Amino acid sequence: MNIARQVATRATCDRKSVGAVIVRDKTILSTGYNGSIRGLPHCSEVGHLMEDGHCVRTVHAEANAICQAARNGVRIEGADIYTTASPCWSCFRLIANSSIRRIYYGEFYRDRRSLDVARELGLELVDLSDLVARHAVPDPANG
Repeated sequence: MNIARQVATRATCDRKSVGAVIVRDKTILSTGYNGSIRGLPHCSEVGHLMEDGHCVRTVHAEANAICQAARNGVRIEGADIYTTASPCWSCFRLIANSSIRRIYYGEFYRDRRSLDVARELGLELVDLSDLVARHAVPDPANG
């Protein structure tokens, strides 16, 4: 989870900095953070594109990690994903269809649908929020 938190520092949308790491057999296969579509300006450059309280300029960390694996020809079936926040419904569907077997997340974020559907699919969701809170490293920039 510490690596996912480090990856999140690369996020270019300041509404929610999220990082994701896809791992199999203790080997990092892919990483992703939330940022704009390749080739388009980032929120940090031109501001947010808001719809219904969400920034839609941003591609989420989990989706970017899956895309990076696909671009590089890396097989992620049977892998685990560590993400600093539980996946939104769209990212959850991508993760499930990618045959990732387990989702570790650092904080719960908004959408409970994934919890119910994960049970149906036998996809394990592991809440690490207590562990993350106990091992949080203070940000020197914030005091």
